[in-house]
This record gives sequence, C-alpha cells and structure tokens, in this order.
Amino acid sequence: MVQRKEVRLRYNGLMKTQPLILVTEGSDPTPLAWLKERAVVIEAAPDSPEFNAALPEVEGMVVRTYTKVNAALLSRAPKLKVVGRGGVGIENIDVKACRARGVEVVYTPDANTLAVGDFVIGYALQLLRPWAFFKDRAYEPKEFKRIRDTQRGVQLNELTIGILGMGRVGRRVGKIAANGFGMRVIYNDLLDVKAHLGFEATAVDKETLFREADIVSLHVDMKAGNENLVGPALLSLMKPTAILINTSRGEALDDVALAEALREKRIAGAAIDVFDPEPPKSDYPLLGLENVLLTPHMAARTHTAIENMSWVVRDVVEVLHGRAPKCPAP
Repeated sequence: MVQRKEVRLRYNGLMKTQPLILVTEGSDPTPLAWLKERAVVIEAAPDSPEFNAALPEVEGMVVRTYTKVNAALLSRAPKLKVVGRGGVGIENIDVKACRARGVEVVYTPDANTLAVGDFVIGYALQLLRPWAFFKDRAYEPKEFKRIRDTQRGVQLNELTIGILGMGRVGRRVGKIAANGFGMRVIYNDLLDVKAHLGFEATAVDKETLFREADIVSLHVDMKAGNENLVGPALLSLMKPTAILINTSRGEALDDVALAEALREKRIAGAAIDVFDPEPPKSDYPLLGLENVLLTPHMAARTHTAIENMSWVVRDVVEVLHGRAPKCPAP
C-alpha cells in the first residue's frame, strides 16, 4: 500500500503535501507533465499490482474508456475525491455511486467533437466513392480505361444524412454535411436541440430517419434502453443504396443483424469504429464482408483531441483544491 508518509518524504521539499492521483490508461505528455507538477502521479493499468497497491490512498483518478469505476472499486478507494474521464462518454463510471460517496466526476465533453466529425465524413466518402487506388504498379492501359469508364460514385450534395443522436458530435457532423457539402440533414434526438443548430436540419422519428437517409450516422450514448437500439426493425427500413456509420457505442448496434442486411444486399455498406466487446472477437460477424470499413476505435485519435481529453486533469486538480470544476458529469 502507498503510505501517505512516503509521499510526504518524497516531496518533503514542498511546503504542503501534494495529492495522490492514479492515471490508469495513459495521458498526453503535456497535461501529464502539468499534473506531475501539482500532484504525486502513479501511472498504473487497472488490476495491476501498482494499481491495487495505490488504490487505498488515492484522492484522484484519471481514466479513459476501459477502467470501470463502480461500487466495488469505490469500496477499495476510501480517500477518493474525484474521478476524471478523459473523453466524452461516462458509461464506464457509475456517477450515481460516486456522488453517493461524495466523489465528484468530471469529463471533457468537447474534446473530440471536431476529430470525430471529420472521421465520419471521411468514412462516408470512402464508402460512397470508388477510389480504385494503385500504388506499386500502374494499371495496364485497358484496365485504367475500364475502371475510369465504369466506376461511378455519388456526390454528397445529392444525399440525405440521418443523424441518430444530435449531441455535440452529431451537430458537428450535421454542420459539415449541410454547410460544407450541401446535404439534406434529418435527425432524431430525445431532446429538443433546435436552439443549438447552426444549420438547416429537420427533426424526424426514428423510422422516418432510417427510411429516408442515404447515410445513417449513429451518435448515441448508452442510456438505459440503448443496447441494440439499431437492430433488425430499423435496419429493414433502410434503402438498398444506403450506408450506416457507427462511431458512438458498439453496444447500440446489433452487429449480427447488420451483417445479415449487408450479406443480403439490403443495405450498401457500413463503417464501424466501436465494438462490444473491444477489441472484437475472431467471430465478429462483419469480418470479411465487402464494402465494410472496420477501424480500431480511431475516430477521436488526433494529436489535438488526445491532448484535449487529457486536460481533464485541470478539473481533477480544481476539485482537489475545493473549487468547482468546469465540466462536471451530468
């Protein structure tokens, strides 16, 4: 167990004892260096010996996607005061249990909005345009001409994008689609978000969204009832020329039903960046299918977005100093 007196001895040149903070899934170097100037930082993966040894003494914890902060973990961390989630989703944190214990939860809701928005549009362009790349050798003249004469794509301004979940990332995708590409935007959300839209978009029910959209992009969280939200019923409404993109939560999509729809050519393509579980297992149903893009949870992985997410440490330190955080979890 990490003893507080050991922390004091290590930092006995300071006028005050610094808080002990556990970082479980890494951090961008700049925010991590900033944090280390203000706290004793232990970097340890969940369930590692170092993690288990530090847990009884930690006052703050910085996590990302895979650290589960639940009642069982909280019972092992009696001195914990704040958990910082470097990212948008907080499904891996039992916020209610934390608050019941007097533990604040903070996060970075705006950190990766631009990165994920860009990624979604990139996905759509790759699925809807036949790129026919060549690299190591040029096409023979006849093949070059054949591809050029026969391959056709569609322009985004001709299409309707349906956004399921019009939160920050959904709104970013809608803004790029409407203002950047001239697309028609329809959306479905549990809340009335009209006041937050800086582009033309029409609210519709889920059935209309899946029936009319050429691109369906999922941007939902894992509220109760969202598991397998997109399954056979909604997928059956999609156009045979339509594509589906999921950069939100793997649990929200019935991958088996999607694979069946793709095999039967009831929809034209899909792009999936999130999985349940992660990583997907060897029998993942979308493996090996044509016109399917699979990426290892990369939508938010830009230099800027990773740094932005890592700056959750600012709010962690604010809470430990008795000040109100900028971004408490809802």
